[in-house]
Amino acid sequence: MKQYLLLCFLLIASVFGYGQEESEARTYKKRVLESTEISFLSSYYTQDGVNAAVTGGIGTESLTDGTGTIVVSVPLNEDDVLTVDAGISAYTSASSSNIDPFDGNADPFQASSGASSSDLWSNAVITYAHSSDDRNRIWSTSLSVAVEYDYFSIGIGGNHTWLFNQKNTEFTLKGNAFFDRWNAIYPIELRPFFPGGSGINSPLFKTYPLTGNTDYSPMFEPFSNINRNSYSLGMGFSQILGKKLQASLALDVVYQNGLLSTPFQRVYFQDIEDSFLDGFHLADDVERLPDTRIKTAVGGRLHYYLNEYITLRSFYRYFKDDWDISSHTASLEAPIKVSQSFTVYPSYRYYWQSAADYFRPYNLHLSESTYYTSDYDLSAYSANQWGLGLGYVDIFTRLNILGFGLKSADLKFYHYSRNIPFSSDILTLGISFIQN
Repeated sequence: MKQYLLLCFLLIASVFGYGQEESEARTYKKRVLESTEISFLSSYYTQDGVNAAVTGGIGTESLTDGTGTIVVSVPLNEDDVLTVDAGISAYTSASSSNIDPFDGNADPFQASSGASSSDLWSNAVITYAHSSDDRNRIWSTSLSVAVEYDYFSIGIGGNHTWLFNQKNTEFTLKGNAFFDRWNAIYPIELRPFFPGGSGINSPLFKTYPLTGNTDYSPMFEPFSNINRNSYSLGMGFSQILGKKLQASLALDVVYQNGLLSTPFQRVYFQDIEDSFLDGFHLADDVERLPDTRIKTAVGGRLHYYLNEYITLRSFYRYFKDDWDISSHTASLEAPIKVSQSFTVYPSYRYYWQSAADYFRPYNLHLSESTYYTSDYDLSAYSANQWGLGLGYVDIFTRLNILGFGLKSADLKFYHYSRNIPFSSDILTLGISFIQN
């Protein structure tokens, strides 16, 4: 499949290249990308909290994730660039391990050792971009694939950019579509209650002591639709307002349909007597959310060149969806040039959101409700993020490895915390090389 797509891209590129031969004989045209560029990106992420959705809004949210990505951009001719972006992410999660808490300590605040405690996520994106002869129009199209243990996703996208006013004005239209398929995994105690299952007579309930309400009979049905589709449209406008000031605006609309619930996230009802297996609170059901969602975001950036050492980069975005979530995001970054090659990047971001209509904390939902979740990502909260980075640019690409010169390197650290018990840290490293 990938070889076929690559061949299609190359054929398209060759058509563009053939049509340009006569033009090149008459005038010189600067290449969009002079030579092949390779970027290596990596990150290490860690988080912790006490409101795990897997265990119904309580329990450990401890997670670590390491990611490695390679991005290769190849100029096919003067006008066309092919980019391949591929990455692998390996994580361990104390929270998701409790999909089956009975292979270890049956405690929402302790990790179990089941298969769901760790996994690999991998993805690849192929992008083809073409620029017009005058470099005032850019078309691009992309194909993406992502795979994890419980889902598969394929996506397509494209955008068109216009440059006006001697490239001082830029306007972009973009669209994307993603088609996901879940391998629906449910909490271990609900699986015997599939249609035709053995229910309370399952060996699981014979192995461990059942306490509380011993007539455990959850109101559970597996999801009939395991597909999810996402469609997005966006536009962006950027304007250079002066020698020191640049502004941009963006609007994005996303429509989703299909399985928007996470099948392994438990929900508990306050009007149903609690049941416990080996001391672990058994789920009354799983998260159930509407099968459609419309999300809209509008935002803007303002960049101001203060002097030859400091630039101010501000950002604001307002978000709204039809689940009654609204949010505000504001951030400020102030790159400080400390030498010809080194730049320091201090930054701060503030975030606030309201709760979804369907959110309630642990054990506070009612069984008569149609939709319910105890995922704190859909709750009301505010958050702060502090960051600091160091960037290096090698103008003359003096460091060479296998015919590639070092172009730039960036090391950044961010600390994120909410006004509820949740925090995370991420360290990222990016290194770019250019072919000599």
